[in-house]
Amino acid sequence: MINYGSKICLAPMVRSGELPIRLAALKYGCDLVWTPELIDRKLITCVRTVNQPLGTIDYIEGKNQSLTFRTHPLERGKLILQLGSSNAKYAVEAALKVIEDVDGIDLNCGCPKHFSIHAGMGAALLRTPDVLCEILEALVEKVGRPNNKPISCKIRLLPEYEETKMLVERICRTGISNLTIHCRTPIMRNRQDAVWNYLPRLIPIIQGLGVNVIINGNIQGVEDLFSLQRELKNDQLGIMIAEAAEANPSVFSRDPQIQKYVVKEVFEICKKYHSFSGSKFLITNIIHGKSKYYQQACHAKSFEDMEIVLNKILEDNDDVRMNKITNRSAQKFSSFTLEEYHQHMKKRSESMSQFFSIWTEEHMLKSLNPAKKQDKRVSDAVHISKTDNKRVKVSI
Repeated sequence: MINYGSKICLAPMVRSGELPIRLAALKYGCDLVWTPELIDRKLITCVRTVNQPLGTIDYIEGKNQSLTFRTHPLERGKLILQLGSSNAKYAVEAALKVIEDVDGIDLNCGCPKHFSIHAGMGAALLRTPDVLCEILEALVEKVGRPNNKPISCKIRLLPEYEETKMLVERICRTGISNLTIHCRTPIMRNRQDAVWNYLPRLIPIIQGLGVNVIINGNIQGVEDLFSLQRELKNDQLGIMIAEAAEANPSVFSRDPQIQKYVVKEVFEICKKYHSFSGSKFLITNIIHGKSKYYQQACHAKSFEDMEIVLNKILEDNDDVRMNKITNRSAQKFSSFTLEEYHQHMKKRSESMSQFFSIWTEEHMLKSLNPAKKQDKRVSDAVHISKTDNKRVKVSI
């Protein structure tokens, strides 16, 4: 059974977390990769197929013969399938169908998008803890333990500390091995910075119940792992990277590559394992939107068209955006040289140190609900405290 302790992980991302990005992330040092959310009822209808030419295992949806899930041997021992479900029976049936080809099952309890919550899945489960825990208990008893595979889940913070604490304690008693905390509330969007106010109290509670913790939300690189572990005095914490890896999967390395090399590498994987439409989505996430090549890539109609654009990028040493490292944080883009990237991560480390040095229960365990009058807009995650009678503003 895999160990989640101190792991650097690729987040489950719709469309972005497909095989090419997972393989690229693993190459650059990612420890564990999550699939995009796969819906239980859809998985149940799939047929497992051994794809001999590609050396992959494919799950094909029976109705229209479309590819739902593909995994490669390079993922073995490192692949977590994220499951979308609001029903214990369907969750177990779907998980049993794929369990031989994955290394763990993660229940999505955090996605706030309509396609998840309208069916009671994702963040909607936070409002139905009985259903949430019933699903986790069923997965642990009927899938995890019989197959010696870990069951985990990914949640968001609730607006109040006490209700978050109560939910977390209940989840941890279901028998799961890992809890990933996306440090935003369900109403927050990714353009808003993550809120880390509750972590110093929640993490010891979770680990005290024998469950590992992975932190997600505006995590930007490997250095964030070491900074969080140092500030929270906890060498078992893990991190999960989402949009920063979507823009440049080499951020799992301490020395990320510039965009033009990364995009070509991902493209070569895409040509072999992914559809063109899906590949185009991945490629245009890596090509900086302000690069002169972005629109050219958007207009590509085939792999051949895209390769022409990428070859131009490789030969161009003057396009600033593609000859630097793209950092994506809270849906904002920055471009760095390697030296500038290291300076940026150092500043983040200093901000974390400042934030946790002024942490007090009085100020940090307040409501995260922006509707409350005393909180102007806590969901922008700008933490304010008092030190030496001065207001200190720390944005992480």
